[in-house]
Amino acid sequence: MTEHRSPAAPATTPPGGTAKLADRTVARVGFGVMQLHYATDGREAALGLLRQALSLGVNHLDTAHFYGPCNELVRAALFPYPDDLVLVSKVGADEVDGKLVAAQRPEQLRAQVEDNLSVLGVERLDVVNLRRADAPPGLIAEGDQKVDLDSQLAELVALRDAGKIGGIGLSNVSADQLRQALPTGVACVQNDYSVIERATEPVLDLCREHDIAWVPFCPLGSRFPNRPKATAHPEVVAVAEEIGRTPAQVALAWLLARYPHTLLIPGTADPVHLGENIAAGNVSLPPEAVARLDRVQP
Repeated sequence: MTEHRSPAAPATTPPGGTAKLADRTVARVGFGVMQLHYATDGREAALGLLRQALSLGVNHLDTAHFYGPCNELVRAALFPYPDDLVLVSKVGADEVDGKLVAAQRPEQLRAQVEDNLSVLGVERLDVVNLRRADAPPGLIAEGDQKVDLDSQLAELVALRDAGKIGGIGLSNVSADQLRQALPTGVACVQNDYSVIERATEPVLDLCREHDIAWVPFCPLGSRFPNRPKATAHPEVVAVAEEIGRTPAQVALAWLLARYPHTLLIPGTADPVHLGENIAAGNVSLPPEAVARLDRVQP
């Protein structure tokens, strides 16, 4: 397979500034493509959304082979890829008959990496995140899917040594698991975290200690019905009204203010929301507003 890259797009101010992700430099506001799986406006709208993201300065896309057609959409919209585009994928699950199932065994992880490479049309993924299935939210591993972390990391290290992975990330992990993985070299951690969900604060503290990129998923709260949303919290709404921004922008800007190496990957299938999310990178919260949001009780 031949790697295809095209010259980077004309310079655009990186939303949120920049930070390091593995050996690459990315805008601190990226785009998580998962919701394109559920887009109702059709294929062309999804392709347009991906192109819109890059036109607004995004150069970090978060995807996974188990996000249905998302990898194929990324390739259709953006191939040959700009030189500065960082493609990050995730392994640890499969989609079977429309349902997500755990796929945690080392040989399954390798197969998922190979699938990503093939569908995206690249020889190397900039980062691959290992999505553990030990605890909520989402999948819980059972039976032969309960695999020790060291075995999984060994497989990913082998793939990294072979040049198929640039960096290894972790997703949905505890502080103890992150400590266990540190000798491997951890590029980033993706955990459930937002202004209203801070159970993984100890993991963020460890990322700060070791200068590891922090990539919160569900940065606006759960997308599932009947679950709390950051955009509905009274304090978030009040700050948004005071500074003339949307609640989503306030919640995202708070995350950026928490740690200089926070990278955001908010997802949406709505072009208006996409523009608003990316614009959150340019929101500077007053110190008093940050302090008020810090005191929000999850």
